[in-house]
This record gives sequence, C-alpha cells and structure tokens, in this order.
Amino acid sequence: MRNQMKTALTIAGSDSSGGAGIQADIKTMSAHGVFAMSAVTALTAQNTTGVTSILESTPEFLADQLDAVFTDIFPDAVKIGMVSSPALIHVISEKLRQYKARHIVVDPVMVATSGARLMRDDALDALKGELLPLAEVITPNIPEAEIIACSPIRTEADMEKAARDISETIGCAVLLKGGHNLNDANDLLYRNGACRWFRGRHIDNPNTHGTGCTLSSAIASNLACGMTLEDAVFQAKAYLSGALAAMLDLGQGSGPMNHLFDLHSNYIREVEA
Repeated sequence: MRNQMKTALTIAGSDSSGGAGIQADIKTMSAHGVFAMSAVTALTAQNTTGVTSILESTPEFLADQLDAVFTDIFPDAVKIGMVSSPALIHVISEKLRQYKARHIVVDPVMVATSGARLMRDDALDALKGELLPLAEVITPNIPEAEIIACSPIRTEADMEKAARDISETIGCAVLLKGGHNLNDANDLLYRNGACRWFRGRHIDNPNTHGTGCTLSSAIASNLACGMTLEDAVFQAKAYLSGALAAMLDLGQGSGPMNHLFDLHSNYIREVEA
C-alpha cells in the first residue's frame, strides 16, 4: 500500500538571498517531509541586511498560480506570508474560499527583520477584514500584534490581552511570538478563550533572518501531517530552537538545506525514541 505524501502551499514573497520568504518556507516544508508548492506574491531584491526593491505580482497572475495549484495538487495546509497590497489580499481570500482551503496559517508580515516595510498602509484593513478571519492560526510578532490590536505590548499581561482581543475580534487562534526585548523565547497561544504559554530558552544567535517564516511553515507542515494545533506549535518551536542552537554559519560552507534536513531527521529520531 502506497503512502500518500502530505502537501503544503506557501503564498509569499521571494527572498533572493534564500533566507526568508518562499525559499525558507520550501526548505522547512521539505525538511518536514511535506511536498511544498508556492504562489509568489512578489519578487524582492534582499539579503540579511535589507530589502533593496520589491516587484509585486499582478492580481491576475497570482490568481492563475493559485488556480494551477488547487486544481491539480490540493494542499493539506496553506501558509501565507508577505502580501503587500489590498488587491492581492482580495485574490488570496477569494481563492481560499472558492477552493475551501484547510489548515490556513497566516504570518502577517509587515516589516522585515532589517526594518524595511513589506506591507502598504492601505492593506491593513483588507488583511484584518478578509484574510485573517480565514486562518486557523495567525503568528504575529509583538510589533505586528500591536498594529493589529491597536494597543501597546510591554508585559506578559499585555501579550495575553492583545492575543485575546485579536482572537475574539477576528475569530481565529493567535500565536503571539515573544522577542523584541519581551519574553525572548516565550510564545503565547490564545485559542477558544484559553491561553497556553510555550516557554523556551533564549539562544544568542545573530542569524535570525527568516525565523518567522520558518516557524509558520513548520506549523503548517505539522497541521498538514494531522497534528493538533497545540502539538503543531510545540513541535515547530522545538524545530526552530534546534536550528538556532546549531549556530549555522553559511561562511563555513555548510549548506542550509542539508542542515535543515539533518536537523529534522535528528529531531524526529529523538521524538520517536
């Protein structure tokens, strides 16, 4: 009897340096044993230090990409990253509803790690009104959650309030990521009226470009494989922590793809043991 491979679709921008965006998503999904597909929302000229320029897909072309995927290899989960304009958000929302997509994870990317803005100001209302309500879970960091919730976040209590407000307003689970000098390695999942903290140890690694993409893609991969949301988050967080702890330095000549596959294989062996 043949085992059918699980599938996942990333809808995001392309990172020419390979560290974030669809490149990070595909590497992460592949490392989790999931067949990865992509719909590109934008091409970016960027590296770990900044974004030089952005060339956005047309709504028509993005729609064609989504039709091509959903009518042939239906994804078991969908991860959505960088979407910079209301027109693209509308297309994605429309196609997800049309095809009844499942296990949708939205990483509401607004600003790159380098500080470059990746979402137009007029896209926020469309994001909150059309796309986020379709998600099973969204994964904002603290600055993104402050924008979505329209309130400052300075303490653990602020994190819990913001996650609750976002979840109850939008109608989906919220994984509010720590960091930004607050709860560096502690993430908060708010779902169905309850909070669950995922505690972790701080890892002093300067190579954090693409960690948000990796975490959300790992969650989507785990959901595609049938995990509960809580387990999907727990395993994804452990996976990312392992990657950061390994202190991968591309200058040493070890390829990130091989590193991710080795990391995943070792992690799975530990879990099975």
